[in-house]
Amino acid sequence: RELEQAALVDGLSRFAILRKVFIPLALPAIATTGILVFIACWNEFLFALCFTSSESAQTVPVGITLFAGQYHEPWGEIAAASILVSLPMLVLMFFFQKKILSGLTAGAVKE
Repeated sequence: RELEQAALVDGLSRFAILRKVFIPLALPAIATTGILVFIACWNEFLFALCFTSSESAQTVPVGITLFAGQYHEPWGEIAAASILVSLPMLVLMFFFQKKILSGLTAGAVKE
């Protein structure tokens, strides 16, 4: 509330307060939420297995699970595919590591 009052005293309009004060304060939390939701959707298995009917609509985790044959388990191919699927998540995590940590710890410390 104090930030809003200070911005009003400085002569900002309501929209400018939203744009210049509140959205920059909320960006770490929004970024963290977006990244964590993306990771959860990327790793979703059960819904993708139940609700996809064609091979072209299957997600990568479901496709990796269905590598197995009737008499053979291709462990090498499964391991290689798992590593390749994990690489985009690792790149995202390294790229957005600072935003994720600041968003997760934003409300933890009182100033």
